[in-house]
Amino acid sequence: MDIQEQIEQTAGREAQLNQEQEQDLAEKYPAGEPIIAFDATDLRSLFRAAYAWLGHNYELVNRLNVFPVPDGDTGTNMLLTIKSAWFNIVERGGLTVGDVAEAAAEGAHHGSRGNSGVILGQILHGFSQSLHEKATINASDLAAALRQASEAAYSAVPAPVEGTILTVSKEISLAAESAARKSRDLRAVLAHIVEAADLAVRRTPELLPVLKHAGVVDSGGKGLFFVFDGMYRALTGQPVQQPEDVESTAVVKARFERTVRKGHRPLPPVQWGFDVQFLIEQPNKPIQTIASDIAAMGDCPLVEGDDHLVKVHVHVPDPGVALSYGVKTGFITDVIVENMDDMAVVMQDQLVQGAAAGATAVARHAAEPPALDEETTGVVVVAPGTGFAGIFTDLGAHSIVEGGQSMNPSVAEIAGAIRQLPTRKVIVLPNNSNIHMAAQQAAKLTAKDKEPREVKVIATRTVPQGVAALMAYDPSVTDLNELVKRMANQLDSVESGEVTQAVRTADVDGVKVQQGDMIGLRNGKLVSCGSSLTEVALDLLHKMDTSGAGLITIYYGDFVAQAAAQNFADLVRDEYPDQDVELAYGGQPHYHFILSVE
Repeated sequence: MDIQEQIEQTAGREAQLNQEQEQDLAEKYPAGEPIIAFDATDLRSLFRAAYAWLGHNYELVNRLNVFPVPDGDTGTNMLLTIKSAWFNIVERGGLTVGDVAEAAAEGAHHGSRGNSGVILGQILHGFSQSLHEKATINASDLAAALRQASEAAYSAVPAPVEGTILTVSKEISLAAESAARKSRDLRAVLAHIVEAADLAVRRTPELLPVLKHAGVVDSGGKGLFFVFDGMYRALTGQPVQQPEDVESTAVVKARFERTVRKGHRPLPPVQWGFDVQFLIEQPNKPIQTIASDIAAMGDCPLVEGDDHLVKVHVHVPDPGVALSYGVKTGFITDVIVENMDDMAVVMQDQLVQGAAAGATAVARHAAEPPALDEETTGVVVVAPGTGFAGIFTDLGAHSIVEGGQSMNPSVAEIAGAIRQLPTRKVIVLPNNSNIHMAAQQAAKLTAKDKEPREVKVIATRTVPQGVAALMAYDPSVTDLNELVKRMANQLDSVESGEVTQAVRTADVDGVKVQQGDMIGLRNGKLVSCGSSLTEVALDLLHKMDTSGAGLITIYYGDFVAQAAAQNFADLVRDEYPDQDVELAYGGQPHYHFILSVE
């Protein structure tokens, strides 16, 4: 069955579900009448409402980021996870609540992204296990299922930390048990759950000092609150989404058909505008003036360079404004203009196609990957940009999965990359602490295949650690555990630094940051802040004990001009004449420079 047929099949199934849901929950269960049990149709409606309400609020969850860096993605990861759960519910259907819960857990497991998404997937897994073979669910069943859901979430985390989504899941289960002892009415039990979830989220800063210091609540816990709040809102007749927030598969299918027939489609609403990038050669204004002017035009302004060459990036409703300014300011080249509203349509269509077709991998492979047979250990690497993808391939990686900050790959994508290798032994380098749990789940998933693979995940928390580990890869070593040990031993030999722009005002790790400041992170800890990219990057290197190192590597991002990166590398060479300094294009988003010191 091809993708188009599977989309049509999914559309037909959801149409059937929508017919079942013509009478919504609030109409089916009028206020004042107790609800003794939910059936399969009810549970599907609750999951759909949870997906819709989280979809309406996920950006709020994204903004609850402890660090003021432009990559808060907890809400996105949780939304994509529960969206995968919903698509699987649509695909599989089911006559009992056990069937629906199992479909949700399976979909969430394959589609989970980031630590928050993996934990949400585990919550649904525990929930499903408790409801196995149950036709309906009553208050006691719900309480028992939520207790098992919380226990599954805690067991999935090697070192559970209170003040996180785990705490909220536990408080939800305790509230459900307490309410179920007092009432058989599921509406009353769910109301108590939502109240407890809200209170638990508000208390997270008291349990986790880093949250209190940053002035935010836990983002994962807030996302879980929206899941249950959406269910309760649907049950009580409150709106859970704007009409465009959650589309049926049939609507998405029609939208996909319109997309491929440009000129004959209803146009999407203008919401995001245009992504504009260009270089200005021989600018007639100081770079500080250009930066100020560009910042006044739109969102996400980034201006880097010197008196000879300036790189400009900005999101604007009218690209002509930015381009006209560039023409008047110098000789512009390398012009890129992308319609982000059209890109959003295409990205959504691609996501739906992948979910409907059961796609398990979007790994990108080198044109000529290194030779690999069944006895040689294969290596799967997560890379945050095209530059890093090429670097990892040159170092011997057999499969590259696109991902990193703000674009965490799913469990299914990592598992797909593992499965596409011809070997039975695989090492995965996640290169990000927020991808590690997804990589571990992918390893467990492929271990259950008909032809199981032995997969080891090395806990590389940064891209420089991934490079260091891969440098120790030796295909001639046949003992997987020995090879993992050799590669893992390299992690402590490298320090990692990241330089980016603060997206909000914050006080983290004793460093006071204003929105728009340049900030530097050493091994994930905020240590430097200032108005100048160069000054902050040099200060970060100083705090990384660079003087005792032998090699400094500078990886510049996708929006940094090569000339500006080269100028910075020259400054580093002048500052550290006794060290080797290398410059490489990483292509990573959000971060101007990723630094490696070893």
